[in-house]
Amino acid sequence: MNEIEKRLAAEKKRIDAIHAPEQIEQRLRRALRAAPSSKRRSKMWKFAAAALFLSLLIGTQYNAIAFYGKTLFGFGELTSDTLARLNEQGKGQAIEKGMTLLDGTELTIEGIMTDANQLILYYRLFNSKGVDEETSDLFNTRNITGFLTNAHVISGTSIMNDDRTEIKGILSFEPVSPFSKKLTLHFSQQVGSSQYSEEALTFPYDPNQAMPTMLKQSIRQTVEVDKGIISFHSITATPTMTVITGSLNVENFDRVSDLSGIQLVVDGVSIDQIGSSIESSFNGSKLELKYDALPEEIENLELIVEAFAGYETLEKKISLPLRDERAEMLSGKQLWIDPLTRTSQGIELTIATDEDVMLDQVSVVTTEGITPLETTLNQTYMEQDGQSLKVRTLWFETNEQPEELLIEGMHYMKRYGHVIEIPIQ
Repeated sequence: MNEIEKRLAAEKKRIDAIHAPEQIEQRLRRALRAAPSSKRRSKMWKFAAAALFLSLLIGTQYNAIAFYGKTLFGFGELTSDTLARLNEQGKGQAIEKGMTLLDGTELTIEGIMTDANQLILYYRLFNSKGVDEETSDLFNTRNITGFLTNAHVISGTSIMNDDRTEIKGILSFEPVSPFSKKLTLHFSQQVGSSQYSEEALTFPYDPNQAMPTMLKQSIRQTVEVDKGIISFHSITATPTMTVITGSLNVENFDRVSDLSGIQLVVDGVSIDQIGSSIESSFNGSKLELKYDALPEEIENLELIVEAFAGYETLEKKISLPLRDERAEMLSGKQLWIDPLTRTSQGIELTIATDEDVMLDQVSVVTTEGITPLETTLNQTYMEQDGQSLKVRTLWFETNEQPEELLIEGMHYMKRYGHVIEIPIQ
């Protein structure tokens, strides 16, 4: 007997076991005798077919429906528009696996969502006596393991209810193996001022419910910048996000470490960058850029290095001392300088520049020679005329009266506008 026949037989037994009260049954019999027999059979068949269809639908789609309901009402404030849309489409897997933590808090893994770029875990912490702040810190979570799987946590976010009894959160992990049938979440609980208890929670995983990859191909393009080369290796686009891998061999990247100027553009529209990472290696640094999911229909796909770390040789000399604050131009960037201050340890000079500017090889010139910058003190930020400025104090170890401030160069975010066309295969 196949599965459908089994379900039909079970449904028949259930219907046969239903008996209406005697008075209702008599009234129904009288009503049925008064109606044409062909219509009675037609209506009863439609009712039975509808009941059977509903039964089969609920039986086969229960997990998707349950997960949809929970994400819709429990995690809406935490998810991006992309994840919210996927949840509404029933793309997650309901898990509802839990355990009790040492302080009595109930930890429940509500569901997961997976593709080739990441695993997203939806969890809940509940304690009627209140959720402790340290218990709620699931960033003590290390990884998820399984067959051919060791996925480390990448990021997370959470929200606590008003009476502080429940926390709902989302954790993003590296992708898991499609051969895993069970996954284990590893995390730690604090049991003392400096002691932690290692914990694990295993839950089922159906790799067949992982979302398919939309686009995966090589890029193999390089871009030259002032102090080196950026290489772009590949792109992997999935329903949850788009990942571009590459490498950096740029001498001054640590001086202006900003990757937000690398844009992914689809049909003239920039896709939001949601994260980036740099991992040092022997031959340079490994690069990973994360963007929001791509639209379903794409005609043109471009990677644009709009802005990146640059370098400008200045050899700028500024006369000292100053009586009042002065503004100087450094190749299109403004530099504000306060009058210098003499201390028992040396000379202090407070300056302000745009946030992305870092001065290179700064020194003061005295009658005794050149004194290089010893260190930078008290870096803060301020707003001036709608512009964000970086303020810091330069300290020079000299008791001589400075005659000039010498600036050899500057690192800054430079506009490049390099465009890489990514063919859509």
